[in-house]
Amino acid sequence: MTYPSPQQQPVRKKAGCLTWGAIVAGVVIFVGSCSALMSSTNDFSSTAPASHSVASQPAPLLLEASDMPQVTKEQKSALRKAETYSTMMHMSKQGIYDQLTSQYGEKFSPEAAQYAIENLQADYYSNALEKAKSYQDRMAMSPDAIYDQLVSEYGEQFTPEEAQYAVDNLEP
Repeated sequence: MTYPSPQQQPVRKKAGCLTWGAIVAGVVIFVGSCSALMSSTNDFSSTAPASHSVASQPAPLLLEASDMPQVTKEQKSALRKAETYSTMMHMSKQGIYDQLTSQYGEKFSPEAAQYAIENLQADYYSNALEKAKSYQDRMAMSPDAIYDQLVSEYGEQFTPEEAQYAVDNLEP
């Protein structure tokens, strides 16, 4: 009597760098799209205050349509890009502005970039802390070196106050 030979299971290949890169890119695009959709329905106010205490703010006044300034498509696009740079890359205010207006970056007009910066709801102290954690974990940098990188005009361009907050709040 002959027994059927067990079939050999095909060897499964592990996902390569390109596969993982495509997955990461897909996730980034998906998150950015969701962020853009969510932000297009929000009413933006100016940047977050430097203080990290929660303060009650007065309710916004309702404006008539004729009182509201017209926002251009370029300004809306610049704001969406600024949100991505803040939430995904934890960039500083100056870093975001420079990226938006750079001839090697987004190439937005200075006016559109300024609109984005003024209407971006970002916590730059938190962004500085996330950047500092990244430098500490991935590059094993000292707190002094992290501070220098955070405030450098050739680095992250955070304010000295934001950088000091970040260094002070790193885990030992």
